[in-house]
Amino acid sequence: MKYKMLVLDMDDTLLTDEHQISDKNKSLLIQAQELGVYVVLASGRPTPAMTKYAEQLEMQRFGSFMLSYNGAVITDLKSNTPIFEQSLSVEDVHLLYEFSESHNVAIITYLNDTILASKPSEYLEFEKKITGLPANIVGDFKLVINQPTIKCILLEEPTYLKEVEQKLKLAMPHKSVCTSKPFFLEVTENGIDKAASLARLAAQLNIHQSEIIAVGNANNDLSMVEYAGLGVWVENVNPELRHHADVIVASNNNDGVAEVVERFILN
Repeated sequence: MKYKMLVLDMDDTLLTDEHQISDKNKSLLIQAQELGVYVVLASGRPTPAMTKYAEQLEMQRFGSFMLSYNGAVITDLKSNTPIFEQSLSVEDVHLLYEFSESHNVAIITYLNDTILASKPSEYLEFEKKITGLPANIVGDFKLVINQPTIKCILLEEPTYLKEVEQKLKLAMPHKSVCTSKPFFLEVTENGIDKAASLARLAAQLNIHQSEIIAVGNANNDLSMVEYAGLGVWVENVNPELRHHADVIVASNNNDGVAEVVERFILN
């Protein structure tokens, strides 16, 4: 099988624990693009928190793509423009805020390349660190959020957040809800996930799903790993997901992505 697209989750998959692309991963991903393979970064991260990594991989030169906000935005890197975008309405963001308050969890969203948070949280500090975006604690969340936003995240200790997840799915069954980190419960518009946006992009490029490799490690990667012709987990995958992929490669800290390129693209 000749694969035409390689789709990569970022945190804990492509990136090391220090949030870096290793030299080996970088070298082999550039080789893959030189062979005509589209490299697609697919992350829960907001778009601005992905662009520096795309630049390191020279993705604009090769006309590759990014799926940000768990697939709510698709960006054509050659033209540096979004070709698909789906937001949450103001009313839905306000409902999510009310839900977060009634269940005593923090909530964040994004506007103008800034994280807006309902309250301080140790998990907000983690989001600031991995995205590199500034954050503001807003006194009146509903007053400040007066336009549609692409994604919200509820943040809390993982055990309690699992309980909240089930309640949220019952309260708002018309939204896409998934975890990226155990302490991040991500909410986007109905029908948004990495697989759905990957299918949109593949159709536009006339690429069949059998010609796609998708690599991930977490719950929000499951849809694309099951969709792709070759679904791959890195070794540090969440244990309950291990049986859902076709292949398991080395961990994010041991060049698992480079292993994928070597085994299934260069060979």
